[in-house]
Amino acid sequence: MTQASQHQLHLDSAIEQQKQLLNEIQELQTQMSNKREIVLKVQGVIEYLQQVAATEEPAAPVVVPKETKKTK
Repeated sequence: MTQASQHQLHLDSAIEQQKQLLNEIQELQTQMSNKREIVLKVQGVIEYLQQVAATEEPAAPVVVPKETKKTK
């Protein structure tokens, strides 16, 4: 095998590795985009539930009896 053919093999290998890495990057970017969409939806749910909780009537206040003075 000549040196030129070895270089061509290395070049072809490097190009194939680059293609695989670019595909993986694209897959990761797609996953990130999907996760961002889910986060935004969950954030919307959180904001909605916070608003609902804030507009609900508060529970009746707890009445704590005052201490009475004991007579001797």
